[in-house]
Amino acid sequence: MVKLDYQKIGEQLLSQLPAKQREVVERRFGLKTGRRAAEGEPRFQRETLEAIGKSHKICRERVRQIEKAAFSKMKKNAAAVKYPARVFGKHLRDFGGAREESVLLEELGGPLFKAHAYFLLVISGEFARGAESDGNNAFWAVDSQFQAAAKNFIALAMAKLNETKKLATPRELAALGGLKKPVAESYLGISKEIQKNKDGFYGLRNWPEVNPKGIKDKIYLLLKKSRNPLHFSDVAKGIQGSLVQTVHNELIRDKRFVLIGRGKYALKEWGYVEGDVKDVINNILGSENRPLTKSEILEKVMKQRQIKENTVLMNLSNKKFFSRDNDGRYWRAAEGEPRLTRTEVQQA
Repeated sequence: MVKLDYQKIGEQLLSQLPAKQREVVERRFGLKTGRRAAEGEPRFQRETLEAIGKSHKICRERVRQIEKAAFSKMKKNAAAVKYPARVFGKHLRDFGGAREESVLLEELGGPLFKAHAYFLLVISGEFARGAESDGNNAFWAVDSQFQAAAKNFIALAMAKLNETKKLATPRELAALGGLKKPVAESYLGISKEIQKNKDGFYGLRNWPEVNPKGIKDKIYLLLKKSRNPLHFSDVAKGIQGSLVQTVHNELIRDKRFVLIGRGKYALKEWGYVEGDVKDVINNILGSENRPLTKSEILEKVMKQRQIKENTVLMNLSNKKFFSRDNDGRYWRAAEGEPRLTRTEVQQA
């Protein structure tokens, strides 16, 4: 990007103004504070109409009138305004015509001249600014069409993420709108709801994969990354600074985790059923909606729990919960008396 001499351009625009108008503009855009902070951390501090009015003992409307008069004069200096606008416009178009404000100002003005970049964006009158909202950060666009394009793409990406409930790569989201990756990422940077995690994947800001909150989310992420059940002690080892007992307590309390063996936990979203072995068998028989043989039940339970076969058989023998017909098939006791065998049905 072409580097601009912001001090020179600013002086060209401000030098033609009366003292009071110049002061109002400098304070409204933080130009003076930014320039004086060159030796240390630069300040980009804009003052309100009310604050400026109080210091001069005039109303905020009068300050607005002074600012408006200053703008009118500065805009007549076409050479000082148009050239920066062309540079800014080209930079915006390189990113699809829309860019989140803080990122754009850093790119245009660096740490020292962000205030000047903002001032020139406003004074040019050639760009559309999207105000900050609950869902979006403040951003700048080449015009209202690019502004709408960015918002539409964000809505598209939001819908996709809400539908899949999965993290997405920049390229996957870019493909939704037929955009190049840098353009898609520029648009996504405007959104507060869609954020990138440390691994470069996009998701919703309230997802633990994007913004983990506390030890329980760290456990969730570790299990999800491992793709396999883990013993609670191994989970604790994988989370720096965590205590084994604290990790175990969170695994017990959080409904996202299911105990599937001695100290081993898996994610419920992997298809594991909560509860003890009896509950697992009961769920299997209910979902199959038919009686099952001992071998069928063993096979299905072993996919849910890492336990010994005898534990399954012992639970099956509990007549309070399960009944066996004359064909050796098992039913849920809640479904009534043991059914007739095939032979008995045929004879009847």
